[in-house]
Amino acid sequence: MSTPNAPTLAVLPTAKGETAGPQILQPSGWPAPKGYANGMAADGRLVVTGGVIGWDNQGHLPTDFVAQVRQTLGNISAILAEGGARPEHLVRLTWYVVDIEEYLANLKLLGQAYREIFGTHYPAMALVQVVRLVEKAARVEIEATAVVPR
Repeated sequence: MSTPNAPTLAVLPTAKGETAGPQILQPSGWPAPKGYANGMAADGRLVVTGGVIGWDNQGHLPTDFVAQVRQTLGNISAILAEGGARPEHLVRLTWYVVDIEEYLANLKLLGQAYREIFGTHYPAMALVQVVRLVEKAARVEIEATAVVPR
């Protein structure tokens, strides 16, 4: 019986000296991703959101893409807090955008907004372009999964 030639897996703590929270899974030899993790591992209580958009607490949605992302991330942070989670507990984000070119054209501003709200913790992420979202004026919708250590 032969053993498949698979990459060795490194499990890296997300914060210096912290092992109780989510851990980054980075196969050895793979290039380090920028702004996301290839995989995450965590033990604890699951906190998930539905698809979150950039409405403020009055139900207003900014027209600007980056402003919508900033508000969406803020809304996710508020939902996480309700569940006893913090941004560093995030293990996955799935982004749905109506225009991938709009996303790519704003990477620097999106990164700034992300770091202002979530810091430098980058969970596993996926980005999907969709035809439209349920709320017609929404340019982005994000689902989040966090694991709060026990």
